[in-house]
Amino acid sequence: MRIMGLDYGAKTVGVAISDEMLLTAQPVETIKRERAGKLRQTLARIETLMKEYDVEKVVIGLPKKLNNEEGDRCDKTREFGDMVERRSGLEVVYQDERLTTVAADAVLAEGGVRKENRKEYIDKVAASIILQGYLDSISKDDKE
Repeated sequence: MRIMGLDYGAKTVGVAISDEMLLTAQPVETIKRERAGKLRQTLARIETLMKEYDVEKVVIGLPKKLNNEEGDRCDKTREFGDMVERRSGLEVVYQDERLTTVAADAVLAEGGVRKENRKEYIDKVAASIILQGYLDSISKDDKE
């Protein structure tokens, strides 16, 4: 079993996949689309990746505000999550994603990726940070 992590944005979706032991998350790709509302191809690509990696659950980053309130972006993310759940039949869970893009940028900077090239990687790295946070939380729950 593997878990897929998604970082849903207005024009991109970052994708990450767990290892089979549910210990680590690896960035896979960034799905880009021309228009924000056009999700058919994005969802089809996600379904293809689900089959390729034998995914059994999906974790989507929930972009809460720093004060922990949910705004318009959270509503759009939940609508997207509902579409993923309906199309795939898999359970979708949400993981707080506050500051993951900042963390992803820092990881890329530390890795020596030039600032002008980070945009290419940042969404899939953010997805892996979101997924890793979820994996760490379920691992902690198992130990308690």
